[in-house]
Amino acid sequence: MIDIKLLRDEKTRREVYESEKNRFKDPEEVMKAYELDQLKIKMMYEKEKIAKEMNRACDEMKKMMKEGDDGNVEGKGGCNGDECADEEDRNARIEVEKIKNMSITEKDDEQNTGGKKKGNCGVALREKIAGLKARRAELEIKVKQTDEELKRVLKNIGNVLHKDVFVSKDEEHNPVITRYESGVKRNGKMAYYDVMERLGCVDMKRGSKVCGHRGYFLFEELALLENALVRYAIDFARTKGYTLVQTPVLMNRDVMAKTAQLSEFDEQLYAADEQYLIATSEQPLTALYMNERILPEQLPKKFCGQSLCFRREAGAAGKDNKGIFRVHQFEKIEQFVICAPEKSEEMHKAMLAVSEQFYQSLRLDYRVVSIVSGEMNDSACLKYDLEAYFPHSKRYRELVSCSNCTDYQARDLEVRYGITKENDRKVYCHMLNGTLCAVQRTLCCLVENYQEEEGVRVPDVLVKYYGDEMIRYV
Repeated sequence: MIDIKLLRDEKTRREVYESEKNRFKDPEEVMKAYELDQLKIKMMYEKEKIAKEMNRACDEMKKMMKEGDDGNVEGKGGCNGDECADEEDRNARIEVEKIKNMSITEKDDEQNTGGKKKGNCGVALREKIAGLKARRAELEIKVKQTDEELKRVLKNIGNVLHKDVFVSKDEEHNPVITRYESGVKRNGKMAYYDVMERLGCVDMKRGSKVCGHRGYFLFEELALLENALVRYAIDFARTKGYTLVQTPVLMNRDVMAKTAQLSEFDEQLYAADEQYLIATSEQPLTALYMNERILPEQLPKKFCGQSLCFRREAGAAGKDNKGIFRVHQFEKIEQFVICAPEKSEEMHKAMLAVSEQFYQSLRLDYRVVSIVSGEMNDSACLKYDLEAYFPHSKRYRELVSCSNCTDYQARDLEVRYGITKENDRKVYCHMLNGTLCAVQRTLCCLVENYQEEEGVRVPDVLVKYYGDEMIRYV
């Protein structure tokens, strides 16, 4: 979530407000969060005033008890810090109940009894303390409720957009940043799903019988080519300084809630009791150092996440119904980086460069686009997609997303940066993620681009992993 301090300053609050407008979301949620925060601060201040008043009352009670003038007990016990001692609390409750249960006549008699004036002062003081405690308890409940509502609203406010983000609601307006052409001529005679059918290595029909829409079985040559692609991607990432990590595919609900966008729960994530199947290894990797502090000399941390991923694709009905380009279960090799705040922009460019080098090594034509404001996920301040060219459909299709999430995820997960003094502002690490290889999608792109009359030629860099130069049609 965003830093609440951004809303307390008028200039930065306006920036957050404009950012939400540019995301085509309701900017009034920013003002709602600001008002809730101000209400919480006001109640916290009132709580502090009550605590001070209780301390004064407790000090006065201790003094009276030393003099034996509390009206009920001998001078022992007293107050400790913000609270009266347990014995004082018990006596105060007894006295308050006694006063409440008296009739008016009894109260008058009590007050008119000789030698009881000081005792009545003790009773009044106890009543005051009891009243202050009741008010404090009431405020604590209201502060908790306000804080929960504030967090809910903050969770729906996106990261502040980078100045370079183009404002639009239509992904067709994504600005093209760069293009790459391999120089290899492709015939593109068949679509990737027809090529796979001719290879006889995929069975969508039986897959859908077993697990429903978008299910599939992958056999022999294509399964081996997929495996070769995974092994190559891992080796490629490791040569770039990334540490390989196989992540859990299940996450606890409370942890997932801190890293996934709320809208993803229904549209993307599969639930399993109190856990969720991951949609990307980015999710467990963001939580790897949850509630920990990372020292500057330990950064950057660069991970190559390998995992199965699961997505409901509830918002993709009717899209890519043929083939394995968009499926519910897939494998992905992910770049994930934790770095110092001042290094995230530099790291973002470096991660995108790694993805570009990977697809250049496969000799696939592509373009890089900057995602427009209205299509940006909440956690990202700036996001690039690498879209590879599919010659049969003459379309560029997304294979890579590379995002700078700054401290948006780290704040919710309490992944702090460096050592801070007691009264210093907390500083959080910055987190970035970028696909290196969406395995099934890249496989689709490879077979469509590398199809020949006799079959599919294996890209040069994959030959040593696959063991042959050609996959022939059946």
